[in-house]
Amino acid sequence: MHAIRLHAFGPAENLTYEEVEDPHPGPGQVRVAVEAAGVHLLDTALREGEQGPAPEPTRLPTIPGREVAGVVESLGEGVDAAWLGRRVVAHLGFAPGGYAERAVTEADRLHEIPAGLDPARAVAMIGTGRTALGIAQFAELGPDAVVVVPAAAGGVGTLLVQYAKNAGATVVGLAGGPGKTARVQENGADLAVDYMDPAWPDKVRAFLGGRSATLVFDGVGGDVAREAVALLGPGGKHLVFGWSAEGVRGGKGLFVEGVSESVLGPAMLARAGGLRALELRALAEAGAGRLTPAVHRFPLAEAAAAHRALETRGTIGKVVLEP
Repeated sequence: MHAIRLHAFGPAENLTYEEVEDPHPGPGQVRVAVEAAGVHLLDTALREGEQGPAPEPTRLPTIPGREVAGVVESLGEGVDAAWLGRRVVAHLGFAPGGYAERAVTEADRLHEIPAGLDPARAVAMIGTGRTALGIAQFAELGPDAVVVVPAAAGGVGTLLVQYAKNAGATVVGLAGGPGKTARVQENGADLAVDYMDPAWPDKVRAFLGGRSATLVFDGVGGDVAREAVALLGPGGKHLVFGWSAEGVRGGKGLFVEGVSESVLGPAMLARAGGLRALELRALAEAGAGRLTPAVHRFPLAEAAAAHRALETRGTIGKVVLEP
């Protein structure tokens, strides 16, 4: 099979497209013929040798990637034969192996892909979707809510915009550049604003017409988040999430809540009923058409280009590799 391998930590160019031996499922495992593999910003940090929230350092050489969707083609000992031939999606945890034509995972990590949902979008929901729903459960949303979503063209941001709109909230989406801003508008935001324009906070205030924001979903931190937090009124909520968020703190009369330090923290999982419950809900929402993830597709062989685009904010939505 073909796979992407990393032999030395460093830049995206260190990701090489190679022919390697097929993996074989052990007891309790299955092998999936991969049709889509997810790429996460954390993958770029691990590629450079950072450990991040990973429980142990990455061992080289490795095949990166922790989210896959495809068809079960081989079973290990003890696995229910009913899985054979089924369309599935799985998050591999911190086990590597996703950037490949075939991947092995534990059978108890599998979810059947809902009818009508393509593998790339299933991959988006098993990772990004579960995260967005885990974050959203900390928000109080309804017709009176005014929500600001920085990075609204990203994978999580796209889904948070949709979730807030489904709840009847007024949604302001922030994105960098006219192309991304247009996508945010198409995604249903009441106002889409280019945060590269220094006057963007004034445009938001003019649109709100004297109202204050009630909630800021902040997964990016930095100057954009600081400006967004300044739009909150007394009692407004600044919801900080994501392992890479800089986390703006403070603000008189504001409630600041950190959802997680490492994407999916204990508080998020406890409230959701566990990780698998979040995954099931995310897939069900996409299968029913209530949430539609944005997907930016690359061929598997172009994994290095996918990493470069992700690192330079040149992507829209969830980045997915397709063999």
